Amino acid sequence: MVADLKSYFFKERDVEISDLGAELLLDFILQNIGPYIYNQAINDAYACMYERIEDLLGLEKCFR
Repeated sequence: MVADLKSYFFKERDVEISDLGAELLLDFILQNIGPYIYNQAINDAYACMYERIEDLLGLEKCFR
């Protein structure tokens, strides 16, 4: 990721950043948007599981 950040900054901004600078930027990004990404992943997993549970419940047999 550090190499990718360095490459991005050089290609898009024509700025060279050090390994330390890229690591600090990555840490900042992860701390600030990491929780949003995590919560979205939890919501996506919930939606997927909900669909599977609905499929499973559709297999129930009625007793009369």
